[in-house]
Amino acid sequence: MFPSSPSKSDSSAASQQPEQRSFVGKLLRFFAWTSIFGTTAAVSAAAGAAFILTVPLPKGLGEATANPPLSDLWQSGFRYQVSRPVNILLMGLDEARDIDGSHPTDLVGRTDTLLLTRIDPDAEAINIMSIPRDTRVEIPGYGIDKINEANVEGGAELAAQTVSYNFNQVEIDRYVRVSTAAFREIVDLIGGVEVFVPKPMKYEDKTQGLVIDLEPGWQTLNGDEAEQFARFRQDDLGDIGRVQRQQILLKALRDRMINPKVITQLPQIVRILQNHIDTNLSTEEILALAGFGLQLEREALNMVMLPGQFSSPNEYRASYWLADTNRTNEVMQDFFDTEPDVWLTNDYSPRRSISRLRIAIQNASRDPYMAQSVADHLSEEGFHNVYMIEDWPDFHHQTNVIAQRGDLEGAEFLEAVLGTGKVIADSTGDLDSDITIRVGDDWAEQLIQ
Repeated sequence: MFPSSPSKSDSSAASQQPEQRSFVGKLLRFFAWTSIFGTTAAVSAAAGAAFILTVPLPKGLGEATANPPLSDLWQSGFRYQVSRPVNILLMGLDEARDIDGSHPTDLVGRTDTLLLTRIDPDAEAINIMSIPRDTRVEIPGYGIDKINEANVEGGAELAAQTVSYNFNQVEIDRYVRVSTAAFREIVDLIGGVEVFVPKPMKYEDKTQGLVIDLEPGWQTLNGDEAEQFARFRQDDLGDIGRVQRQQILLKALRDRMINPKVITQLPQIVRILQNHIDTNLSTEEILALAGFGLQLEREALNMVMLPGQFSSPNEYRASYWLADTNRTNEVMQDFFDTEPDVWLTNDYSPRRSISRLRIAIQNASRDPYMAQSVADHLSEEGFHNVYMIEDWPDFHHQTNVIAQRGDLEGAEFLEAVLGTGKVIADSTGDLDSDITIRVGDDWAEQLIQ
């Protein structure tokens, strides 16, 4: 059962004065909604950014018990426990400007951000797959289209059906829809988010009222600037670069939301969320998810982007992101514990051997020769599918081994081969790679040992 039985401390809590119970209950709800908000998508999913780290929800809840004292809150995990893995579909929505009869803030627009999230108490981890908005899918009952149209055609239910139908029949337990309108307000309220902007971002679209003007480097972005960072797509990566920046923002939001100073902003955050969020999560489920998130290690958040490639200009009338069926099958099995997809191509083979991994090497150290040194080392160790990419514009002390396509086992093996570095469970590396190694200054230290 989702919630656990009341403890002795819960029983004693029941004897509190009504006024105190009411006050504690309000704070619990404030904190739970903030936790939910603290980790979901980025930009349009900003409200979702906190949600990912803190909210699971199986079926079958017991009766709610009396609220524990605030002093016991941090240890008790809100009393409710997550009893099994849960899949949640998190949707950040465009403003519905071109839909007849709709107000711009109605949650009926296209999904700007789509995150399939698994909250797994057995593995003590949260797995997230970013699904690009231009992904070509079959929308049940409507035909082939971009996945961001599913919410327009049939709301959250059809969006969940579409994800399940196209990706290994994965079960969707709950959903959360968030308006982009909440993003700027929340980021401003928590004092901004610290992000590295890798290059100048300049763009203006008068029809959307969008002006993007960001300088490169580390900086604390306010709400408007964070939205600019997430929405920029005027480069070779287009919408996929946008997905990568959403993952960056997601981690930045998570780090900011766990700051104790943010707790004082809970009432204001809750008021904003009440106007911009739609979910079928119950209050008890929210509390259980919040408790789970509070106990989660920072490294237990694993992110990946739906493996695939851009469609060619002559392939379709529209520009699509085409899922790689075989690689997607691996991600769905590894991250969401699904059965193999029946639509596997005939030439499917299990995940490629470690030695055949396609590895991108990117220098982020102060020594321009360190990337080549890593490539040479891997060649000596039997890795021959290795290539160099343009230097990263910021210096890293620690080498990052980025599991671009979700192969955490392969990334951990490479980390062991290098003898240094840290595995990064997201898809912010080179799109063509299985693993991207962003070489830091620690590699030079490793060489002299």
